[in-house]
Amino acid sequence: MAEVVQVQKRDGSLGTAASRRLRKTGSVPAVLYGHKQENQHLAISQKTVESILRHHSRIVELQGDVVETAMVSDLQFDPLGIEVLHIDLQRVDMNEKVTVTVPIRFKGEPIGGKQGGIVIENAHEVEVECPVVAIPDFVELNVTSVGLGEHRSASDVKLPENVVLVTPGETVVYHVEKVKGEEVDETEEEGEEA
Repeated sequence: MAEVVQVQKRDGSLGTAASRRLRKTGSVPAVLYGHKQENQHLAISQKTVESILRHHSRIVELQGDVVETAMVSDLQFDPLGIEVLHIDLQRVDMNEKVTVTVPIRFKGEPIGGKQGGIVIENAHEVEVECPVVAIPDFVELNVTSVGLGEHRSASDVKLPENVVLVTPGETVVYHVEKVKGEEVDETEEEGEEA
């Protein structure tokens, strides 16, 4: 379910100085764009922005001066990565398909890690296409069976219904590397090959 976000239209003054003044009043500047409509410059309260971050909201229902369904497409943070300086919102139709980036949640402990291998997470997210109403919070990859010298690709990620992988399937997202210079027990290696 989309989070309801109260928005106000910003007056004609735009730019860095106007944005700074707006933030001093406890609001965050935002822009709403898409669907071949004119861009709308908005203000959202800091508390609402914190709620969006806390709930990892992707789809929001805008209320107030503008009534639209939108996707949070980008958040710009200060150099310390603490304060949100600006939000980009993209108009969406709840029936349309969108391409979004979602985090990968690795599940399990790999066999190769228990055998002394070095676990490397090559990617922490994948790009997927799905209906707006079906955007997953994360996708899962079970890594329990990954042995020494083995890897898992983006195509191994478990996707929910109506979600299609956009990231090339052969992209390596996880692997267990053999430690260089260390002898690996041959019986373990033979067990892996069988």
